[in-house]
Amino acid sequence: MNSKTILFLFVLGIAAILTAGTGPFPAWAEQGAFMSKHEDLESRVKELEDHEEIRQLLMDYGRFLDQRDFRAFSELFAETDGEWIGGMGRAKGSKAIRELMESTIGRDTSITQSCHLFTNETIQVNGDQATALTKWIFVVPGESNRPQLFFLGHYEDSMIRENGRWKFLRRVVRADIPRDDQIQ
Repeated sequence: MNSKTILFLFVLGIAAILTAGTGPFPAWAEQGAFMSKHEDLESRVKELEDHEEIRQLLMDYGRFLDQRDFRAFSELFAETDGEWIGGMGRAKGSKAIRELMESTIGRDTSITQSCHLFTNETIQVNGDQATALTKWIFVVPGESNRPQLFFLGHYEDSMIRENGRWKFLRRVVRADIPRDDQIQ
């Protein structure tokens, strides 16, 4: 064998080693593509999990409010910076939010049963922060104890991940029907 043949076989052998794998790309390139796809899938799954946890936060809000469980309700808000703003006032911090709910809704005996229904939520997640807009319907017993629409509105939310859990950082309650023009 002459030197040109040996060089040709050497280059051919190196090319075979570099392109060993299941496709037309070198094995190391496919590994990189796999890692990229794996990391992308992992981030997509994490975002879906975040959306689902935020949906649960939205549902827990209505459930605890309807049950008048103001302790559990207030724990849905960031401990010191969580803020609730609505027609009954405004409070900052989970303790103050609990006190506001107890002093307003807790003492209101005119409505003993209620049901909050949520719909059309849009959720945007950006790392450990999120925003959401959710439509709500507040239903109470009417004549003959039949369900009666009492209010219709929407929530404007900012949320934060606190100690590994999604919490409300700021929840603004807007009444659309009947309109509540006093909320700022």
